[in-house]
Amino acid sequence: MQNIKLTIEKTSNPAILKFNSNESLASGKFECKNIEEAKDFPVAQQLFYLPFVKTVFISEYFIAVERFNILEWNEVQDEVKKQLEDYLNDGGLVQNENVEVKKVPVTVYAESTPNPGVMKFVANKPLVENGLEFKNIDDAKNAPLAQNLFHFPFVKEVFMDKNFVSITKFDVATWEDVTMEVREFIRSYIEDGKPIIDKASELLHTDSHSDSVTVALDEISSEIVAILDEYVKPAVASDGGNILFKSYDSEKKSVHVVLQGACSGCPSSTFTLKNGIENMLKEMLPGKVATVEAING
Repeated sequence: MQNIKLTIEKTSNPAILKFNSNESLASGKFECKNIEEAKDFPVAQQLFYLPFVKTVFISEYFIAVERFNILEWNEVQDEVKKQLEDYLNDGGLVQNENVEVKKVPVTVYAESTPNPGVMKFVANKPLVENGLEFKNIDDAKNAPLAQNLFHFPFVKEVFMDKNFVSITKFDVATWEDVTMEVREFIRSYIEDGKPIIDKASELLHTDSHSDSVTVALDEISSEIVAILDEYVKPAVASDGGNILFKSYDSEKKSVHVVLQGACSGCPSSTFTLKNGIENMLKEMLPGKVATVEAING
């Protein structure tokens, strides 16, 4: 008998719930919209017997289920988790042996950033759900894509978020010489269906600087986080970076943030911080913010 354990994870779509596995389940990524499409996926067929199941997504380390709006997930999620665990641990098949793993067409393009030491590589599909920063190959032990990128001798740091990878290089190479090689490597890696990151560890790897936003915040800190999320993060993400709220000092009226990816160490980041973010927070929170200081991630 196997010892597969599942954990429940919410997604950005409230109708879709993920059941992450501690063991490999499938050899590719598949989507079944009805029981007929699930003929080669016994686990999906079992799920379609539940009247609220609309779509089943199968990947190496998770099974995700989209529900119809006849109920809420909190009414049935524990029961579905138990049924899946019992089925898998009793030897139930996820996919038949004759299933052909089809490559998903993938495109990746390179995009320069305000930081000359960083290049952004954008894919036409999602890679991760949260911003993840890796300073060295040891940091990337649970992130196979990042770990492989560190095998390039010129790669100094790797940052991943949503559908892009930002790479910081050492000065031993120029982007003109290595961009095409890195772009093709990332494209082939994704197209081959290789794992980007160990899903079970993705939440645990979220940068420790972001721990402050997971605990209860005071009113002003909450307002600052909301402003950063709505007005600042999309802009810095477009430049291949990320910004995280660190802390707020009510006596000094100072805000501390963490810069990641292309923003970390960028020559223009100080100007952006002082003339962009600081002025915005002063204007939107009058009398509450005097300065904004940055820590490179």
